[in-house]
Amino acid sequence: MKKIALLLPLLAIIALLAAAHPVSAEYADIILKSKIESMQKAGVKPVMFPHWFHRIRFKCKVCHEDIFILKAGANDITMKKIMEGEFCGKCHNGLIAWEPIYCDRCHSYQGQ
Repeated sequence: MKKIALLLPLLAIIALLAAAHPVSAEYADIILKSKIESMQKAGVKPVMFPHWFHRIRFKCKVCHEDIFILKAGANDITMKKIMEGEFCGKCHNGLIAWEPIYCDRCHSYQGQ
């Protein structure tokens, strides 16, 4: 019980720190903005793909080469294709991971 009492304030501090900082890319994160014009029309920010976050949880082969081609610009990722279960939609389908209906979770890049 003491461990839980000590852990709760720490978790609250971590949550506050995470919420206080705008989302910016970390090492190895990928900013997807090749379709910036359509993103601007939709009123969303560029996508910040947290590569490091996925990489610490999965081996490279989970996504490469079956889902994504390992070359910058080689994947024509669109929301239509994601919603149809391609690319990110392979896992972000509401069963494996949250479904792609929360725009700001991906369209979150605050940089230039």
